[in-house]
Amino acid sequence: MKRKPTPQSPSPRRSPGESLELRRFSSKKRSRPQARAARGPVWLFGIHAVLAAIVNPRRRCRRLLVTAEARQPLEARLSELSGACPEIPRPAVTTREAIAALLPPGTVHQGVALEADPLPEPTVAEVLRAAAGRKHARVVVLDRVTDPHNVGAILRSAAAFGALAVIVTERHAPGETGTLAKSASGALDLIPLVRAKNLVRTLKEFKEAGFWCAGLDARAERPLAMAGLSGRVVLVLGAEDKGLRRLTRETCDLLVSLPMGEAVESLNVSVAAAIALYELARSQEEPAGP
Repeated sequence: MKRKPTPQSPSPRRSPGESLELRRFSSKKRSRPQARAARGPVWLFGIHAVLAAIVNPRRRCRRLLVTAEARQPLEARLSELSGACPEIPRPAVTTREAIAALLPPGTVHQGVALEADPLPEPTVAEVLRAAAGRKHARVVVLDRVTDPHNVGAILRSAAAFGALAVIVTERHAPGETGTLAKSASGALDLIPLVRAKNLVRTLKEFKEAGFWCAGLDARAERPLAMAGLSGRVVLVLGAEDKGLRRLTRETCDLLVSLPMGEAVESLNVSVAAAIALYELARSQEEPAGP
């Protein structure tokens, strides 16, 4: 199933191998993030999240804290990454308790924490420009998914299966926190996390650009694998408890489901996203990743 772009489709084009500048590791000099109002530095923690942030040229890193036990393995990894990012902050050795005091209670920080500025926020228009010229492209849209663990896990699956971006609502969606970054295991610095003011309008923009919008709904009669989706696809998933909102459902081109046994009523939204993204990637004729 393929949709041809309408005359209103965005005109700027990029080569199929070119991705959003906001999300790639680069050996170029770190650029300073754009100024933003009321968004101060955040504490990232966990080995994968911290390393991904350090080598991301769009990140401004301020302080790197490590425990004595974590220092040697971390410095070994930083040495391997020095070619990708020459401006690696010098680790300051401290205690696990000192790091824990800076983070939410119960945080599993693995002896590593990084104070960094939030990433510059990408836009829907940038995602559409990144998709221009691609025969195959996948985008994930989350309709009021509020759990940062779920959003982080979905970012990780999006990175694994070549999605261009994950789009969330401007309200009723988690902010860029250490918990989200840890759950994403580094994918927050790989995949653009876009905030849309109006989700219905955003879906219509993608439809005008030649995307099929498929809403995942456990009650839908058509299984995703039987929908014949190919080319450019927006996968839309709803909130953990209520699913897709009415207007979101009505704006989707079709509703699809994942076949499940009767013993289980529904899947966690991050698990459903991973299965659906795998199915879409498997059905494509060529990879949609950068």
